[in-house]
Amino acid sequence: MAFPERFSNLPDYAFPRLRKLLDHHAPGGAPIAMTIGEPRHAMPDFVGPILAANLSGFAVYPPNDGTPELLAAISGWIARRYGVSVGADRLMALNGTREGLFNAAIALSPETKRGQRPVILMPNPFYQVYAVAALTVGADPVYVPASAETGFLPDYEALPPELLDRVSVAYLCSPANPQGAIAPADYLARLLALAEKHDFRVFADECYSEIWRDAPPPGALAVAEASGADPERVAVFHSLSKRSNLPGLRSGFVAAGPASMVRIRQLRAFAGAPLPLPIQRVSEAAWADEGHVEVSRALYQAKFALADRVFSGLYNRVAPEGGFFLWLPAPEGDGEAAALKLWRETGVRVLPGAYLSRDTDRGNPGRSYIRVALVAPEDETERGLTRLRDCLYG
Repeated sequence: MAFPERFSNLPDYAFPRLRKLLDHHAPGGAPIAMTIGEPRHAMPDFVGPILAANLSGFAVYPPNDGTPELLAAISGWIARRYGVSVGADRLMALNGTREGLFNAAIALSPETKRGQRPVILMPNPFYQVYAVAALTVGADPVYVPASAETGFLPDYEALPPELLDRVSVAYLCSPANPQGAIAPADYLARLLALAEKHDFRVFADECYSEIWRDAPPPGALAVAEASGADPERVAVFHSLSKRSNLPGLRSGFVAAGPASMVRIRQLRAFAGAPLPLPIQRVSEAAWADEGHVEVSRALYQAKFALADRVFSGLYNRVAPEGGFFLWLPAPEGDGEAAALKLWRETGVRVLPGAYLSRDTDRGNPGRSYIRVALVAPEDETERGLTRLRDCLYG
């Protein structure tokens, strides 16, 4: 059976591309993986006991949208974190943010916009699911540079009005993956105003929101309420993967306007997979507890400080405001060559920035960077960063 034509121009996923680049070369030292954004800090100690106490829940079908207790825990966290009241009718539990970011496009992007194919905007570099979601719904993906010139955030306001009139969804990740840039409240307010003017929705991917250097990032829900934006203009996605070091739990949530949530829930009822009940019980406890989040954040902040020391004086380096990646300029502007050199000479494994970006008529904004994940323990991170500095910038 032929692959659908609309996916024919989709690039290979980043990590298979990385394996093709590196795996037929021997590492130049004891391998240190700094590629995938998989948290390696300790998960909360309450996970095991709660799972054990609720094992019988695997024997029943779980509530499709989330248990009342889980939705109440999420609502409570939103109120504490952002000062916004979001009722259960505006929430749904997710199998991680990737499920929600994909399915919300199916539920909420129309088949046509002003008589034309819709457009879905996304930053470039970007999380690959944004592009796949756009192609799945028959929209034209438009990759908007998020480069140093734009503060590593996409400048959607600079797009032509005739293009903006076709937009159905604009994705935004803050803190940004991979650059670590945080969208300020005024940026979010302007984006919501742009969405109102041109009649589109903002999908705010906030899965890194609890990993920050100096101050908690503003959230789209709070900015929407403060600016009086239509609640249907924004859908916000959060996850326990990064916040609580539980990537394997596959648990998150989407918050949206009431009408949007009716459509999102309807799609889940027919084609989705609700979280098993024991996982919902663990998730309930995780959203209700901040102690483990604060401990983990302090570990990341220590690694931010470590990176500052290791790369002190590095030309053109921008320290991340949040998330857990470094977005480092590659020597001679070639991230792929830098990743290969680093692996062959030191055994440190990083991801070329071009693998997270798309070629456009203005070039590939990730080509001259490498992404480095700060997820390992501090001593391993220091060894990896020191080898990287000495190999590429020494």
